[in-house]
Amino acid sequence: MKGMGDLVRQAQVMQNKISKLQEEVGRRTVEAAAGGGMVTVTANGAQEVLAIKIDPAVVNPEDVDMLQDLVLAAVNEAMKKAGDMMKEEMAQVTGGIKIPGMF
Repeated sequence: MKGMGDLVRQAQVMQNKISKLQEEVGRRTVEAAAGGGMVTVTANGAQEVLAIKIDPAVVNPEDVDMLQDLVLAAVNEAMKKAGDMMKEEMAQVTGGIKIPGMF
């Protein structure tokens, strides 16, 4: 049974490391742009959008669809970057082991 106790202890240590990692990565930011930098989105590792910057030159009341597409593209890219950052950091903590429900 000693082996089982060690396994539980190792799981607790890994869980603590993962919690700390999630907090740390949640404070980091990524940035993504669309339209050659006309729309820029900043997100954090918790996959929350923190800021959206839109160059006034891209604001055209006659072509709102283009602006919406640029915002959508930039948000999606920022979310992808944030997710990739979390997966990369998580792989270092878990040694590449895929844990169900964890990114």
